[in-house]
Amino acid sequence: MQRSSLPFFKKRFIQLVALIIVAFAPAFTTGSQPDAYITLQNQRLTITPKEFYIARIDDHRADKAGLGSMLAPPKAGKPAESLEVDLQGGTAAAMKTFVDNSFTPNKSLRALVIKLKTFNVAETALANGAAAGKISYSISFGYERDDDFILLDNYTASSTYQRPAGPPQYIEALLRSIISSSLLYINKWMDTQAGVNMKLARGVSIKFTDYKEVPEGDTIYYNVNRPLKWADFIAKPPSSRYAAEVFASLGYNEEVKLVDGIIKIRLDLKVYVPKSASWVRYDVTDNHSLNHEQRHFDIVRLAAERFKQAILKEKLTTYNYDGPINVAYLDALRDIYAVQKQYDAETGHGTNTYQQQRWAARIDKELQILGIKPPKS
Repeated sequence: MQRSSLPFFKKRFIQLVALIIVAFAPAFTTGSQPDAYITLQNQRLTITPKEFYIARIDDHRADKAGLGSMLAPPKAGKPAESLEVDLQGGTAAAMKTFVDNSFTPNKSLRALVIKLKTFNVAETALANGAAAGKISYSISFGYERDDDFILLDNYTASSTYQRPAGPPQYIEALLRSIISSSLLYINKWMDTQAGVNMKLARGVSIKFTDYKEVPEGDTIYYNVNRPLKWADFIAKPPSSRYAAEVFASLGYNEEVKLVDGIIKIRLDLKVYVPKSASWVRYDVTDNHSLNHEQRHFDIVRLAAERFKQAILKEKLTTYNYDGPINVAYLDALRDIYAVQKQYDAETGHGTNTYQQQRWAARIDKELQILGIKPPKS
């Protein structure tokens, strides 16, 4: 008997390596090849997309191995065999070639991505030797933004047929019709949605207005021609070392509309004082103290202008216009708090006449520069 010259441990090692290779071999195979291919014929569609072109078709089917199974022509005395079929060049690639030949892409338009969810053919044999088949087809389409897919819509179709025994190319016209119908659907959807769908907005414009309320209720909205009066301070005075207090604040109403593909935003600014939250001790109703409270109102009006200018400096996008507005608003509230605190500290809540006059002059100058208050004649 001839013995192997390899030591026992080496033989075991080689056997182990062989087992590992066999165990992992399926992971490195490319899968079985289709038995037959269907070649899509070129077809020009009678559309000229005005809103999009197809940049890519991604295959998201659960089974990407092929298009499905069809019946081969039966041989004498034998039942029809099932053939695994695919589009020539691969399903997604063949579809993209077909799309590119269907209409001339205008790459200055929005780049759409088609996600192929289902494209499957299945046939069964009929008693007369013919085949009954069903084609299932579904896609999603949208566009990519910052590595995210923005879904616009879905399209689903199916078709049943019967065919005589013959090559798989027999159903090519049906496949082409289904793909063409989905392209026509996308074109119609984009045309009808371009001006009314927020996801397709092309830009953002913003307009500011000053909120007004007529007749006047409990809330006073800032108007340079309607200064505060002591009669506006209607809340019951609390126990406080101060003579009066006014609660001036900033808010806004937001209206958003899509007009001809442009998101139009209107911010109606509210610089306001609620009478029911403002109070004064009735033994302190001189003009000097009233002027101090009016300046609190003026400070909020100036902050509203800074809020407006901060937003105008931002590049508002169609998908994130509220974010910068919200940030600017929170900044404005912090600004109001800081300036009001500084104003009271430096004027001693109005008791420091010199500093009160300086602040009044400074506020008047800023209001005049902004055109809110006319200069003194």
